[in-house]
This record gives sequence, C-alpha cells and structure tokens, in this order.
Amino acid sequence: MIFVDRWRLVYTVIFCVMVTGLTAITLAVPRTEEGIQWTQPMVAGGWMAWTFPVALFFYALGSVLVVFSVWAIRYPETPRRGMLGFYTTRGDRLFVTLLGSAFIHLGWLYFFGAPLTGALIICSIYAGAIFRWV
Repeated sequence: MIFVDRWRLVYTVIFCVMVTGLTAITLAVPRTEEGIQWTQPMVAGGWMAWTFPVALFFYALGSVLVVFSVWAIRYPETPRRGMLGFYTTRGDRLFVTLLGSAFIHLGWLYFFGAPLTGALIICSIYAGAIFRWV
C-alpha cells in the first residue's frame, strides 16, 4: 500500500510542477491596453523571439519527455520488434514520431502554406501508427 501511495505522491508533485510552469509561461505573455499580445516577444530585447507559441511548444516537448521518463521508471519495458524488423522502445518510437512530424509539417508548409490543421491531423494518424505497429 505504501508503494502505491508513493507513486501517487510522485504523480501529484510532477503534475503540480508542470501546472506551475504552464502558469508561469502564461503569465509572462506581454499585456497592453489592447489586451494580451500572444505573438509578441516575451522578453523585450532578447536574443531569441520567445513568443507564447514557441514557449508552449518547448513546454509541451519537455512535458512529454518528463512523462515518458516517469512512465519508463514506473513501467519498464523490453524492446519489441515492429513491422520494420528492428527492436524499438517507447522512447525510440517517440523520437521517430517527433522527427517524422517535423518533416510532415515542413512538407505541408511547402506545398499548402500556413494553416497547419491538416498537418496536425496527418501527424496524429502517423503517431498512432508508429506507436501501434513500429
């Protein structure tokens, strides 16, 4: 029983840290009299254009890595052989999914332009296929 409670504590602490980070990112968005400036740099005069969408992307990427790390510690796995004929773990499949999704988005931008809704749908199907069959 103590073992289960310890993991519940770990999950709660990680959740609280992640929510605090998301709140900090959201509160750092510049505000003016017109309202919230979602696409303006969060650090005035900074060396990189840290806008809210960019910060949110890196927050999401870091969150996925944290969740996968805790998942690997809590439920270790043995590599499985997929349809490509080589052994992969969850982390390998995550890497292939992220890499492939980046190329899908770049291709979508090249052929169709700015609205990336279609690319997001294709990437979701691609991620499901990678995690299911590779």
